[in-house]
Amino acid sequence: EVQLVESGGGLVQAGGSLRLSCAASGLRFETVAIGWFRQASGKEREGVACISNSDGTPLIANSVKGRFTISSDSAKSTVYLEMNSLRPEDTATYYCAIVTKNCRGDAFGSWDHGTQVTVSS
Repeated sequence: EVQLVESGGGLVQAGGSLRLSCAASGLRFETVAIGWFRQASGKEREGVACISNSDGTPLIANSVKGRFTISSDSAKSTVYLEMNSLRPEDTATYYCAIVTKNCRGDAFGSWDHGTQVTVSS
């Protein structure tokens, strides 16, 4: 069974940093792309970042470019989202999911767990 488990969220002041983790199991980690998505209350889910574990190529959304970094550790089957210079508008539940076509296809996730990030002003 494929599982992706998010962790690392919390409450932080504006300008602060957090590192989210997405631990994967039940899949060949090095062959998939994994993305981070977020959904704020009352808003649609949006893609934040994605990384192809086969070649390490990252994609970062314009809204977080220069502040967020995505990386992966194949030995731990874990993808990380390093978030710096956090803003109140980054407040959301963050999810990770498998993304097809090397981050350019559809996202497949459970969307029922996630990790909450709250940025206070």
